[in-house]
Amino acid sequence: MTISYTLKVANSRFGGFSKLLFRWKGSIYKLLYKEFIVFMVLYAVLSLVYRRLLTEEQKRLYTKVAQYCNRSTDLIPLSFVLGFYVTLIVNRWWAQYTSIPLPDQLMCVISSNVHGKDERGRILRRTLIRYANLSAVLILRSVSTRVLKRFPTMDHVVEAGFMTQDERKKFESLHSDFNKYWIPCVWFTNLAAQARRDGRIRDDVALRLLMDELNLYRAKCSMLFHYDWISIPLVYTQVVTIAVYSFFAFCLIGRQFLEPLEPGQEGDLDMYIPLPTLLQFFFYAGWLKVAEQIINPFGEDDDDFETNKLIDRNLQVSLLSVDDMYQNLPPAVKDKYWNESTAQPPYTTATATETLKPSFLGSTFDMRMCEDTEQTQPAEASPSMPRIHTPLLSRFFAAASPAISIKNLGRGSRAHSHLRHPRVDGGFPSPCPNRSENPESEACIEEEEMEDEESRTSKSTTSGCHLAGTQPLEASKTWRKELPLIQVKAPSGESIGAHQTEAWEP
Repeated sequence: MTISYTLKVANSRFGGFSKLLFRWKGSIYKLLYKEFIVFMVLYAVLSLVYRRLLTEEQKRLYTKVAQYCNRSTDLIPLSFVLGFYVTLIVNRWWAQYTSIPLPDQLMCVISSNVHGKDERGRILRRTLIRYANLSAVLILRSVSTRVLKRFPTMDHVVEAGFMTQDERKKFESLHSDFNKYWIPCVWFTNLAAQARRDGRIRDDVALRLLMDELNLYRAKCSMLFHYDWISIPLVYTQVVTIAVYSFFAFCLIGRQFLEPLEPGQEGDLDMYIPLPTLLQFFFYAGWLKVAEQIINPFGEDDDDFETNKLIDRNLQVSLLSVDDMYQNLPPAVKDKYWNESTAQPPYTTATATETLKPSFLGSTFDMRMCEDTEQTQPAEASPSMPRIHTPLLSRFFAAASPAISIKNLGRGSRAHSHLRHPRVDGGFPSPCPNRSENPESEACIEEEEMEDEESRTSKSTTSGCHLAGTQPLEASKTWRKELPLIQVKAPSGESIGAHQTEAWEP
């Protein structure tokens, strides 16, 4: 029987898990106490032999052997090997549980798509869902010891009502060397096709939906069979078991109390009960026993799956769904909140405090915004200022070109002032916020820029004349052709004209 303690840990409180330590059924104490007693007895025997029966020379030899064994325990990667193995076992254990076939989806499809209130319709629905349950019983008999003890022969399956005598004869007449759990699924498909021809299933879409649900159900039965067939490789289980047993075999010898080899040398504290070693055995050996218990959850351990209870539940619920509940609906009436725009179910006194808590509206709902009114006003770009979209590639070329200087960058930013965000009053902020925005200072800046341009023009003219006398003109043209020419076209939706382009040419 599965041991459930979910209610005990519903709320986190002081000493919540400590109350679970005193339970016996399904506990680590019940699982490990025999191995624990054997380890303690062997440790006590070796301790008595060392203390009472060995001579001084033998004690010296034993001390060296014990020290060697104690050092050897550090060479065994027990935590890594055992931790990875148990993780693999736990994942496999949960995957096997999710592979147990449940008829809930299939019974809903049968009840809604196989029509007929007469006896024939009722027989069809009950037979279809019985075939599905029969397939689950057959596969569970193959993998679960509990189910096999309940249905040891096919006579017990027939007596339980999952199969008729005629169906048993058909089942046994089909010879196969493999598991025949899939035969009821084939019966299901043939019976569903017959119901479609008879008009009990009214369209092909409903038949397709029925077949899809059956295939999902059959796939879970097949997955259980494969989990039972393909186990975790035996070599891995052997490696983990040998690692644990050899580790504690070394501990039996190396964790004993040892007398000092030299006279006058201070020895270790004589602990008759090696508490750290016993705790280590409790943890590592208990870890191995957990893996041993859940590697096959279809046995009869305390935490193995209750497959017999699942069979009872599935048969009862599925027959109730396709038979008694078929077209047996309560009257459709107006609900309690028919005239209310906001439905608010009542709370009890124990849960009344939950109504005082505000609803969660998002993590930024309580964020405080800037109180400056200018920052919260919408900013609209001036329609007279076109937007220029500069490709990312041209930015890299511009950054790599030696012709770009700091002054050019400053002039470029001033030349393209429309790329700045507009102010609230419709204007644009100054490109240099530290400068005063008066006409005289701006005029001085413009004069300085014009002088710089004239000086650069005169220098370029002089250098051009000098180059013309020493180098051919074709060389300069060739150098200019080698530089990339990037054209930027404005999108059609912007204020720039459709035929207007801008070129950047160094």
